[in-house]
Amino acid sequence: MSLADFPRYPLTFGPSPVHPLPRLSAHLGGAQVWAKREDCNSGLAYGGNKTRKLEYLVPDALAQGADTLVSIGGVQSNHTRQVAAVAASLGLKAVLVQEAWVDWPDAVNDRVGNILLSRVMGAEVRLDPAGFDIGFRDSWTQALDDVRERGGVPYGIPAGASDHRLGGLGFANWAYEVQQQEAELGVFFDTIVVCTVTGSTHAGMIAGFAGQDRPRRVIGIDASATLDKTRAQVERIARSTAALIDLGRDLRDDEITVLEGWAGDRYGIPVESTLDAMRLVGRLEGVILDPVYEGKSMAGLIDLVTSGEIHKDSTVLYAHLGGQPALNAYSALFRG
Repeated sequence: MSLADFPRYPLTFGPSPVHPLPRLSAHLGGAQVWAKREDCNSGLAYGGNKTRKLEYLVPDALAQGADTLVSIGGVQSNHTRQVAAVAASLGLKAVLVQEAWVDWPDAVNDRVGNILLSRVMGAEVRLDPAGFDIGFRDSWTQALDDVRERGGVPYGIPAGASDHRLGGLGFANWAYEVQQQEAELGVFFDTIVVCTVTGSTHAGMIAGFAGQDRPRRVIGIDASATLDKTRAQVERIARSTAALIDLGRDLRDDEITVLEGWAGDRYGIPVESTLDAMRLVGRLEGVILDPVYEGKSMAGLIDLVTSGEIHKDSTVLYAHLGGQPALNAYSALFRG
């Protein structure tokens, strides 16, 4: 099957916006940097990259007669907020397991930001003390069983909608959307920079771009601080997605790049380079980044451009994945 053969339920406004970041580019003094804005991609609870993935999971859920979407993430998961929004828009229920993935001392961490929005949208929120892990969890399995026991029909969506047979399709389609926008804009993005944690955003891009004629680098910036697990998951999802959409060849190892150096020691904990990147982009471009994902991937982009690892003649597309609602749970960071 080609990508076009998979059913897609429209949840986005259409192609997400692409625009240049001229003041940031001038400040860095190297490559020309543009952004593609998944934070502006939908009217469902601020959208984000997971909304694009869910476009391919929803038809499968509806075909199975599901009445409840069951997913998992951290307390401030952008993904579970988007699952809650999609469920509300479809008239389905949502059960969300929210684990303590981030050890961050904010007194209202479990009452603001993403989790607040999920509650507003009517999701059943289950707080769980388990720490960060991108794998499958017993708490999620228990939630699925609980829905069945009370007569519901659950549809399980793993963390980040990633480790799912269809999890890479949304961003394989994103890669073709970029190609169409390049033709309209008269530009070619030779380098893509994206944050990677649970992996299917980055992996889907790899599979989608691999089917195009012009070579480009897709650079994943690790924000998990569990690099080996993330790299292995990106590779597995990229290869399975490429096979699913009939790429017609094996992915090369050099097409799968996950770089470390900006995650810090723990998932979700900003480091100095994270906060520097957030301030720089906010003050130069009026673009808001978050301390969990975008602050870290932008820190990577800044260093790669200023060091020349990304060549000064490059045109770079930065994938903004839409994590800003979590900023409310980091209220102590920007007081001066």
